[in-house]
Amino acid sequence: MARNAEKAMTALARFRQAQLEDGKVKERRPFLASECNDLHKAEKWRRQIISEISKKVAQIQNAGLGEFRIRDLNDEINKLLREKGHWEVRIKELGGPDYGKVGPKMLDHEGKEVPGNRGYKYFGAAKDLPGVRELFEKEPPAPPRKTRAELMKDIDADYYGYRDEDDGVLLPLEQELEKQVIIEAVQKWKADKEARLESGGDKEEEEEEVNIYAVKDDESDDEGGEQMEGEENQQKFIAHVPVPSQKEIEEALVRRKKMELLQKYASETLMAQSEDAKRLLGL
Repeated sequence: MARNAEKAMTALARFRQAQLEDGKVKERRPFLASECNDLHKAEKWRRQIISEISKKVAQIQNAGLGEFRIRDLNDEINKLLREKGHWEVRIKELGGPDYGKVGPKMLDHEGKEVPGNRGYKYFGAAKDLPGVRELFEKEPPAPPRKTRAELMKDIDADYYGYRDEDDGVLLPLEQELEKQVIIEAVQKWKADKEARLESGGDKEEEEEEVNIYAVKDDESDDEGGEQMEGEENQQKFIAHVPVPSQKEIEEALVRRKKMELLQKYASETLMAQSEDAKRLLGL
């Protein structure tokens, strides 16, 4: 008894022979579009490719096919798209319509134009594959920069620290810290003084502190200031600027008052004549 495979081949062979006899042999699409010289056949092969693309696009919508199968389907669809483009160019060469201009755009199942990068397009579940999703994510827009006027709205006295003491917190802290620093400085000075006394001997031998305000007897008043002398036991001080007397102050006030009255009541001509008269008299 013959095997099933042998029977199938026998039946297939008979069916093939019947097709050849009836002239119903299925014609195979040419590998190159340039091999076709018939416009109607070129239209037929283009429609066939579009039908294959539609079937594969419907299959690739299933995300459960697995990553490798989805990638293979996406590659096959892109290969068919390139082949369709070749047939459209051949149809145009044979005198047919230009499908590149009048043909519809490639859309996905949601009616959106298929995204792609440099001619390679992604369909269905292929858009959610690892490494593909990042290609279509848009970067968030940068925050708008503030103008100079908007920045100046937030600048007030607090920005420059003019009202830091108004809260009633900073001043007590500064006073407390100031007292602490003064106490530490006094303690350090006393410790240094005791150390000098112990190293220098008795208290009687302690050197007197230098008085920065005292004036030596041999100092002379080189700047023309008056030397103010007090009583015999008082210290001497030197005035380094000329100090006017009471009489000089009164004369200056009288001259100032005269000038104000002249400017208020006398004309410029009268003042000029007065100056000329003074100059002639030698006053």
